[in-house]
Amino acid sequence: MAHSHPPPAPRQRDARSVLCYAGVLTLAFAALEALGGWWTGSLALVSDAGHMLTDGGALMLGAIAGWLAKRPPSRRHSYGFGRAEVFAAIINAGTMLAIGAAIAYEAYMRLGQPREIQGAVAAAIALAGLAVNLGIIKWLAPHSHDMNARAAALHVLGDTLGSIGAFASGLVIALSGWAPIDAIASLFICALIAVSSLRLLREGVHALMEGVPLRVSAQAIGMELARQEGVESVHDLHIWTLSGSRIALSAHIVTRDISRWERTLRELQALLRARFGIDHVTLQPEPPASSVTRVPVPHPRRAKG
Repeated sequence: MAHSHPPPAPRQRDARSVLCYAGVLTLAFAALEALGGWWTGSLALVSDAGHMLTDGGALMLGAIAGWLAKRPPSRRHSYGFGRAEVFAAIINAGTMLAIGAAIAYEAYMRLGQPREIQGAVAAAIALAGLAVNLGIIKWLAPHSHDMNARAAALHVLGDTLGSIGAFASGLVIALSGWAPIDAIASLFICALIAVSSLRLLREGVHALMEGVPLRVSAQAIGMELARQEGVESVHDLHIWTLSGSRIALSAHIVTRDISRWERTLRELQALLRARFGIDHVTLQPEPPASSVTRVPVPHPRRAKG
């Protein structure tokens, strides 16, 4: 049996520092935006501040999970702590659903009782929040391969939509005085966030259930392995998620010539790494069935006679 387990790539370590810096910046602006929302009376702005607060928490949680995921394996955790990133993704998605539901309820209540809002000031604050969010999304873009970073980016994306909604509603109120737009914008933002959160929650639960990663086709990988030189067939193929950015694979490879297995192994590992991004690979070589010498085993009762 051959096992491939290279060290994490440097870019994965960079993701932790990006999450940490982005979290600090987001938390700082969330406090300022919350004060602005209270001063102007804008629910959309308060909603955006709430989103940014959870964004900051999600980013910091992602950084902590990333640090845990890089801890080496132990006797009790032979795979290491990579699943911490998956747990963080699930927590972040669930949190966004809860916050979205609370904001949607408040927006529904405000539809019947619109409040006075300082639209121009709310729009200006929301525009500043939009700039902060776009900057953080740019920071996180290179780490989209990581489920943990995608979960944090989902929070920031939701807040970006919130900033756009708050800016649009503030502008409409400043120009026309139509206050219900504030609650309508909040409801629209909540609906968009719910769709993305449910998709991420599904992916996280699927990973915990040892399912084949949603962006990976086990059939396509099996067929590609079977097409390689020296490979007769592939069976017992298993693919699962180790962490937010790492996929593991194990399989039994029936090889035509067991004497050249070392070469075949290197070629299959290179293929899986380059074509599918899978670097944690365990492959079990097997000779063709026709080449296996089978020794007959006498039946116990017949052996007695």
